[in-house]
Amino acid sequence: MLASALLKYGEMRLPRYTSYPTAPRFAADVDDHTYGDWLKAIPEGQNVSLYLHIPFCRSMCWYCGCHTTITKKDDPILDYLDVLRDEIRMVADTIGRPLPVSEVHFGGGTPTIIEPREFLALMTLMGERFALSPSANVAVEIDPRRLTLAMAEALGEGGVRRASLGVQSFDPVVQKAINRIQSEKQTAEAVDHLRGAGIGGINFDLIYGLPHQTVRSCVETVEAAVAMRPERFAVFGYAHVPSFKKHQRMIDENALPDSAARAEQAMAISEALVKAGYRQIGLDHFALPDDDLVTAQEAGQLRRNFQGYTTDTCETLIGFGASAIGRSRDGYVQNEVPPGVYASRIASGRLATTKGYRLTDEDRLRAAIIERLMCDFSADISAIAAAHGRDWQSFVDGNSKLAELRKDSVIDIADGVITVRPEHRFVIRAVAAAFDAYIDESQRVHSKAA
Repeated sequence: MLASALLKYGEMRLPRYTSYPTAPRFAADVDDHTYGDWLKAIPEGQNVSLYLHIPFCRSMCWYCGCHTTITKKDDPILDYLDVLRDEIRMVADTIGRPLPVSEVHFGGGTPTIIEPREFLALMTLMGERFALSPSANVAVEIDPRRLTLAMAEALGEGGVRRASLGVQSFDPVVQKAINRIQSEKQTAEAVDHLRGAGIGGINFDLIYGLPHQTVRSCVETVEAAVAMRPERFAVFGYAHVPSFKKHQRMIDENALPDSAARAEQAMAISEALVKAGYRQIGLDHFALPDDDLVTAQEAGQLRRNFQGYTTDTCETLIGFGASAIGRSRDGYVQNEVPPGVYASRIASGRLATTKGYRLTDEDRLRAAIIERLMCDFSADISAIAAAHGRDWQSFVDGNSKLAELRKDSVIDIADGVITVRPEHRFVIRAVAAAFDAYIDESQRVHSKAA
């Protein structure tokens, strides 16, 4: 039954459900005026999270699915930072009061491509325009190949508590095939610099399903990585979408593992990390037993958002920068994607929001069910529906996708509680999709995308 479930559900091209509804539902009817109203409506004293997008890298990794621009010069980065600071001021002025901030995340691209003084200037500005808590959880994504000691020290001085390092694979054959040469020594030096700067929360990103990757190379990468003892791992399947990300055409499709090999790699990585003392968190994260993610999971308080699994409980996420996505009680917003167009919007005195989505009551209910499934592999639909004033059976009765999953022994349903069987947790996205009212059936096709 395990093999048949993998064959049937494992290669469906489905969302990772870091939001619901997902980004393809965003539309232009939610614009900068809508976003301005939503910002003004944030309750007084409500803690918020901030996300800052730095969409620049020095070289292109061919597997990359992010919004980023390659530049060898610093001028475009400095110009962008000027615009980013203007946006921060504009959003703060729109809100009209310094909201308390408990979470800050720098994403990219490569956020540490900016100079140490520029990073500290951004932190100072946010402290001036928001009530940035001294205990705020500040996190940054890092390319270990580009991290200098001076930058690591600036991150520590700026209050960074968590750093996420891109590792992907230590196999030199795989690295050459994805245009990302990164030695174990470079990675270890970056970890040492960060820990020396007082940053104790280190995360490594690993990817399976890359060209020429094997189970053996995946396990060897894990063994090398756990020797550096990061507090967390995030493990993702490579999504090959060359029609959308044209640089992925540089990857030899014939060298990509098939669905069975991908599943083997994912399971081997999981088993190796658990053997090394890490606890599995949800679908694709792993953490040491004393990590906050483990505590949150055990308490049933694990959350999932655009950064993956998290302990962030803020209802509002304010996104800054080109392509940045934000979230509020009312819905989602996204900024202009091309940095030049984003800059023009800010220069004209308008918020950069170009599209979004206005949540309905049913969206919120379905989002709650999907989040619990993704976090806990179980959801008390009866309790969730009751909290939203709805009858849970209306979400189960006549749900053909759910009935099929039950027939295939992927899930159990009893007294309004859906539970994914442990051996089938790797297809949790198919279970979540059973509650997605907008899922496009054309997405449910065999693909090399994770």
